[in-house]
Amino acid sequence: MNPIMDVVIIGGGASGLMCAKEAGKRGRQVVVLDHGKTPGRKILISGGGRCNFTNLNIEAARYISHNAHFCKSALSRYTQWDFIELVNKHGIAYGQRSHGQLFCIESARQILDMLRSECKMAGVAFSLDTKIGTIDRRPDHSFAVHTSRGNYTCQSLVIATGGLCMTGAGASPLGYEIARQFNIPVRPPRAGLVPFTLQPADKKILTGLSGIAVDAIVSCRKHRFRDNILFTHRGLSGPAILQLSSYWQPGETIAIDLLPEIDLVAVLKEQQRLHPQRQVKTLLAARLPKRLVAARITPAIAERPLQHLSHLQFKEIAAQLQQWTLKPGGTEGYRTAEVTVGGVDCDAISSKTMQARRVPGLYFTGEVMDVTGWLGGYNLQWAWSSGWCAGQVV
Repeated sequence: MNPIMDVVIIGGGASGLMCAKEAGKRGRQVVVLDHGKTPGRKILISGGGRCNFTNLNIEAARYISHNAHFCKSALSRYTQWDFIELVNKHGIAYGQRSHGQLFCIESARQILDMLRSECKMAGVAFSLDTKIGTIDRRPDHSFAVHTSRGNYTCQSLVIATGGLCMTGAGASPLGYEIARQFNIPVRPPRAGLVPFTLQPADKKILTGLSGIAVDAIVSCRKHRFRDNILFTHRGLSGPAILQLSSYWQPGETIAIDLLPEIDLVAVLKEQQRLHPQRQVKTLLAARLPKRLVAARITPAIAERPLQHLSHLQFKEIAAQLQQWTLKPGGTEGYRTAEVTVGGVDCDAISSKTMQARRVPGLYFTGEVMDVTGWLGGYNLQWAWSSGWCAGQVV
């Protein structure tokens, strides 16, 4: 079997399915190749099984890339409102959570079923449980794709293979390998939206805080996020930590403010005047979990009445809780990461069509590229937008 197709898409995830349905609607003969037994496995587990399919606050500034302007074109041509319109067309009920995040009320499967239905209507073919072998560029500039289920010839080849995170959902370095084969640079990939692990000394102190979640501001260099942080038996997680992890580099220190927007020194002074006999730990326990207070403030200070503390000591207490600096030991890596930072160098790709500048007919979409969004539906929107753009031209 050596079918001649207009478009071969390697990867049946979010961007691949979007590209496939759009190309199929244009009358193109399209086949999606995926090494899994079902497409869209990452869609199914996203958002805790509810699929955080986009965000109301999409903007280019909330994406990480060596080329900060690259994502602007795609995000403006196929917006969150366009995808919401598609969701509404299929009658999928959804709700809004914090920070503009949109989730399915019932199940992530509704989003996958929607995309598969759109692909079916557009005449898209699928070859699942298919391993990719070699890819050759033919003299006529078409591509020959050799697979475990036969070979395909196509004019347009789309690489929608995703990144390295969630290996259980089919992640692999295949997309990077194909890029390198065609001399397209790849920015070093690393885990993003991922929990931090702790240095041994910090872990010994903080392990007892496992399960505690608090509202906090976390920062690293110029990057700053406010949301919950979660103490785990391995380290630090929670939305604020995950956001920061995409910017953090090994060896860097992070800062944590456990009492955002509170002038703790002023509070301590006022309480010293009003309740001089009150212990520091009693005052702080009204604002933070007792175990967390005990981990940050020594008993010699925590158990002392406010009247016996100086204003200098108040500043020291505030610093312990609001200027806490910590050097993570690392991250939990791709095993628990939600996205891959880095990837195919956007400088080598057209921001309008997703085509490789020096390899006509070769396209890249979605997470395989050096575009990484914030937590909260940004990465799926990038998949929809980049896949849509490629689908208009392949």
